[in-house]
Amino acid sequence: MNTPTAAAARPTVLVVDDTPANLSLLSSLLRDKYRVLLANSGAKALALAKAERPALILLDVMMPEMDGYEVCRRLKAEAGLARVPVLFLTARAGIEDEERGLALGAVDFIHKPISPPIVAARIKAQLEVRAWQDFLHDRNDWLQAQVTQRLAEIHHLQDAAIDVMVSLAEFRDETTGNHVRRTSEYVRLLACSLAAEPRDAAQLTPETIGLMVKSAPLHDIGKIAIPDHILLKPGKFEPDEWAVMQTHARRGHDILRRAGDQMGVRGQFLATAMQIAGSHHEKWDGSGYPEGLAGEAIPLAARLMAVADVFDALLARRPYKEPMPAGVAAGIIARGRGAHFDPHVVDAFLRLLPQFERVALRLADAA
Repeated sequence: MNTPTAAAARPTVLVVDDTPANLSLLSSLLRDKYRVLLANSGAKALALAKAERPALILLDVMMPEMDGYEVCRRLKAEAGLARVPVLFLTARAGIEDEERGLALGAVDFIHKPISPPIVAARIKAQLEVRAWQDFLHDRNDWLQAQVTQRLAEIHHLQDAAIDVMVSLAEFRDETTGNHVRRTSEYVRLLACSLAAEPRDAAQLTPETIGLMVKSAPLHDIGKIAIPDHILLKPGKFEPDEWAVMQTHARRGHDILRRAGDQMGVRGQFLATAMQIAGSHHEKWDGSGYPEGLAGEAIPLAARLMAVADVFDALLARRPYKEPMPAGVAAGIIARGRGAHFDPHVVDAFLRLLPQFERVALRLADAA
């Protein structure tokens, strides 16, 4: 990274003036400290500047064919030259002339007749300003690169943490297979479809959908807290066992909340994960658990997961049940419209059923 004192010796100064005497005077004044390029027209100045970007440009205003204002406008329109400081040389002393030049991007005016000490002082001052600007620009680029790298590391650690937590849940319940992968894809399909509708478009931004899909694998994380004799039971639950099993939603929410508290920052990702884990068993009519939420009081992410989770469970083989055909499972989802499930989510699901079936086939569990 460059510092202000690391600038190359003898910076290049481009002098543009249609009067040979002025070019000669400025060249003799500057050549001991700077590498001087001379141009007697606007067109030549532009060509020289593009060929070898100068550190600073002294630009006459009143020139034939192309005046200094137009040269400055074209310089500032070039990405590689826009930050080169331009000092106007002019015999005009009107305020409106200076306002026009400054509006075009010039940094200073030197009035004719030229005073060598003034020219030398103005050039020195502007080159020092430019050196600090370059230093800050480089520093900003470096800091941005550092932030990008740290964010990438955080996202990598976040993904690794998700994988660990999902693996824990899968280790406890090996019958779930590719359930988390399939339900994540179902959530993506539903969210992208609803994002095209006015009702949910504002909420379902690409960033929000990404968070939902990334959080979806954690929907059953609370099952790691369920005792083995209940979680792994091959048959139907007794009432007291079912009551314990239902606690996995609240436990999953609390596990993720504690994770956020430990990290000191929760952020949107964990907030979305908590919504899904804690509310994906709520029902549209308020008869679900753990809070008995109803309608749109249920977070949208959880409403999507509710349909995805039930559909996949109906299709899956379990020790206590055979897999159900997709058409039959879809019929059960449809009958739950407005009772178990958000009607709009069910409508999207029915439109997307062929895509759901393709996901189920592509990510099917091994025999």
